[in-house]
Amino acid sequence: MITNIVFVILMKVIYDKSYKVFFGENVLNHLAQTIINKAYSNVFVLVDENTEKYCLPILKPYLENFTLVKIASGEIYKNLQTANNIWDNLQQHSANRNAVLLNLGGGTLSDIGGFCAATFKRGIDFINIPTTLLSMVDASIGGKQGIDLNNYKNLIGVFQHPEHIFIYPEFLKTLSSIEKRNGLAEMIKHALINDEKLFNKIISTNQIDAEQLEKWIEKSAKIKIKIVNRDPFEKDLRKMLNFGHTIGHAVETFSLVHDTEPLKHGEAIAVGIICESYLSFKSNMLSKDEFDLIVKYIFKNFLKYISNWNNKELLKIMHNDKKNINSEINFTLLKKIGKAKINCYCSMELIIESLEFYKNFVPQKN
Repeated sequence: MITNIVFVILMKVIYDKSYKVFFGENVLNHLAQTIINKAYSNVFVLVDENTEKYCLPILKPYLENFTLVKIASGEIYKNLQTANNIWDNLQQHSANRNAVLLNLGGGTLSDIGGFCAATFKRGIDFINIPTTLLSMVDASIGGKQGIDLNNYKNLIGVFQHPEHIFIYPEFLKTLSSIEKRNGLAEMIKHALINDEKLFNKIISTNQIDAEQLEKWIEKSAKIKIKIVNRDPFEKDLRKMLNFGHTIGHAVETFSLVHDTEPLKHGEAIAVGIICESYLSFKSNMLSKDEFDLIVKYIFKNFLKYISNWNNKELLKIMHNDKKNINSEINFTLLKKIGKAKINCYCSMELIIESLEFYKNFVPQKN
């Protein structure tokens, strides 16, 4: 389905036709009215233990009747078994094709919730209500729905867009500092590939508060919306959004397999941003000054991932990346801050060199 996305701020349209992203303090009222207007036969709300505790009480007054579907939080549960549990719940509560699934949670929850809705009875409506910074600026937008297979990220999935997305900034108050950093990585990525001014604003801000985040959410979400509208099925331009993710996803997969407490998605992408910025610099695109600026900021805001990772294992994971063409590892790299180049290929030696750069780098104490 080819679609265009509309961004709405406090009910003011930024513009387009097909589905809308609502942002602001009044969005839950509009969500309630939307559900009434659509006259859904069943309303299901998908939560994990965190959103059930902190976010469902905020949403509940806006819903008349609904069925709660619970899953466990964390990337390790974004798998076929959890999907099967969601489908079972829909089936047991007689969901028909006029039902709707509200995904109340972060990126992992919206990924699997969207996937289950898109495949149940060949598709029921779903609405994303992102509760984390990462899902507000990235995961809930764009129509990519999926689950992991054997710890490989998003190998099973579909392109299917939600009916609407409702971004309620008050949910930011429920987040820990770790979760805010998790989302910050995707905001940095958006700025690096498309908005030099936004990147400069982010790195020049010493203390990031909720008010500041709200301003950046709008800018960051608009970047993704603009790119997705031009290339909804990732045939060309949308590959820009993969900057930091080829190596980042490999590191995330490695961590899921080997670490007792796996890295969060944004933490892994922060590693990927440094390594792929290194590839950009060594490929004679990104300047040394800009490369140093990126590295300094990432290490200032993200703890270094200390691991006995194996370069061969990471390369094997990268070779299974769904973006690859003819078995070559496909990267999006930076020409400069604010401008990306898709379909880049690097030698195995240079990729390993980028991994070694990260492993051996000694961050300066702040």
